[in-house]
Formats: sequence, structure tokens, C-alpha cells
Amino acid sequence: MADTRYRRGKNYSADMAAFARMMSMDNASQLELLQARLGQALREEVTDRQRQMLFLYYAQGLNMREIAQALGVERSTVSRTMKRGEDRLRRCLQYSGDKLLTQAIPRKRPGKRH
Repeated sequence: MADTRYRRGKNYSADMAAFARMMSMDNASQLELLQARLGQALREEVTDRQRQMLFLYYAQGLNMREIAQALGVERSTVSRTMKRGEDRLRRCLQYSGDKLLTQAIPRKRPGKRH
């Protein structure tokens, strides 16, 4: 039997487009939840030094040599510290990911500044 999925025409492509839109909305909410949980893991699971180096690397865009210069440490120290922090986050999200994704996130009330 020939594969007919490519012969379904406009109806098939319209259905797939609607499905893709629906899935992207679902993914957006899951991504938002995962980002919130990653922030929680960053606050609770890594040390202050690991958090500082990860922030400089990922948020500020500094490379390891620049971070080492800014903090007055060796580049190898930055590399080891970041690796340990990333490993802690990975373990946290790997082993607690399902729990983190199902817990309710405290929502900010509209109009209030935090």
C-alpha cells in the first residue's frame, strides 16, 4: 500500500497547521512553567558563587576568561564551578522535574509591584 499522507491536499495541511498552532500554545505554557521552575532551582539548589558565575555566563554573555578576570579567580575555577552548578540544576530538573512541573506557581497579582 502506498503512503498517502502526502496526497491529502489542502485539508491535511490546514489540519496540520491548526494542530501546530494548538501545540505551540501548549508548549508555551509548559515552557513558562519550566522557566519558573528553573528560576526556583537556581535560587534553592546552587550556591551563591555558582549562581553568580552562571548569571555572568548565560545572562550577561561573558566568557569564562572574562568571568575569571572580573572575579579574580583562575579560568579553571570558573569552569569547575559552572560545571558543578549546571550538574546540580540538571539533577534537580531530572529527578524532580515532574514534581516541579505539577506544583502550583505563586502568581503575582496584577497591579502590584514586587
